Amino acid sequence: MNFFGFEPGGVDKPKKTVRPRLAKPVAAPPAADLHIAVPVSLAVGGAPTLAEAPAEPSLKPSQAASNLPTQPEGPHAMTEHEAMAQALAQHPDFRVLRRMVPHNDYGAVNGQATRRVIVLDTETTGLDSKSESIIELAMLSVLVDAVTGAPVGPVSIYESFEDPGKPIPPQITEITGIDDSMVQGQRIDDAAVNALVQAADLVVAHNAGFDRPFVEARFPVFAGKAWGCSFQGIDWKKEGSGSAKLEFLASERGWFYDAHRAQVDCHALLQVLSSPLTNGQTGLTCLLAGAGQTRYKLRATGAPFETKDKLKARGYRWDGEARVWWCSLASDTALDAECAWLRAEVYGSRSARVQLEALDSFVQFSSRSGKMSERTV
Repeated sequence: MNFFGFEPGGVDKPKKTVRPRLAKPVAAPPAADLHIAVPVSLAVGGAPTLAEAPAEPSLKPSQAASNLPTQPEGPHAMTEHEAMAQALAQHPDFRVLRRMVPHNDYGAVNGQATRRVIVLDTETTGLDSKSESIIELAMLSVLVDAVTGAPVGPVSIYESFEDPGKPIPPQITEITGIDDSMVQGQRIDDAAVNALVQAADLVVAHNAGFDRPFVEARFPVFAGKAWGCSFQGIDWKKEGSGSAKLEFLASERGWFYDAHRAQVDCHALLQVLSSPLTNGQTGLTCLLAGAGQTRYKLRATGAPFETKDKLKARGYRWDGEARVWWCSLASDTALDAECAWLRAEVYGSRSARVQLEALDSFVQFSSRSGKMSERTV
């Protein structure tokens, strides 16, 4: 799950490293637990390095979080390096990033209305769901308060490797840290996956257009669920973010984490989506509301060649196989506005009919087609 700018891209994941957080005060802050951004004129020395922990060959649902950092506990939980971080954060020339601590319980459920959301991530042998295979699947299942959009209650965690039946390409091992020895003989538990998914109201992934075709090909239960995409379903540019990449979104909120393994990416995404947006709602609220909306793929059929630069500047993409410019629209309002723009800027006085593909949350981001129609502009 990786992105460059705001366009979904290929997999680009550095080797995973994990180091447990220290629970007792120490004399100096470990580099793995505290990142301090300093002005160039003040920076000294090279980049910190992280100690590498041995990877588990397979994680069961009850064990899935055992190798992740834990929060210090007790009345004197503030360590010396946390006190240093708080003091340094007061200086305008420094920015302190803290290691993200996964939350396995978001507090008591008090009878409020809730929706169950699954946050999902996969690691695979390649990019094509028709020819490549899942090698790791992680899911976090959590209740979300229907009013506040905040997670509540315990988090059900499932994570497992799966043997793809062929060697993992070296470039995938370099990206994910997953090698053949870690997946040998392993298989994802179909019954456990089915039980979690069947109870969910919404499945969320950061680039669902990548993850959904893979999991649907392996587990048919996913095809009957509504899906949301935290990459496309939230306007991160409007939110003031310089990138929709998950690591960037986390760092804007003051965290860093060892990315590019499925479970820790899920925890990072859940915490990002639990944070308030500029309108005061959480990302989870936004995605749950969007699950009831229909998205459209609009194909500007017969667009004059001389308008290609306008279409490209507008955000349209070129489909070389169908030889047509197309765009994705998030609502009926956006569709009406786009048709008006096409009439004024592309087709002019010409009579034209554009092709529409309606994609509800049960189809969008999958490899299945939506309902096709045409519309006069």
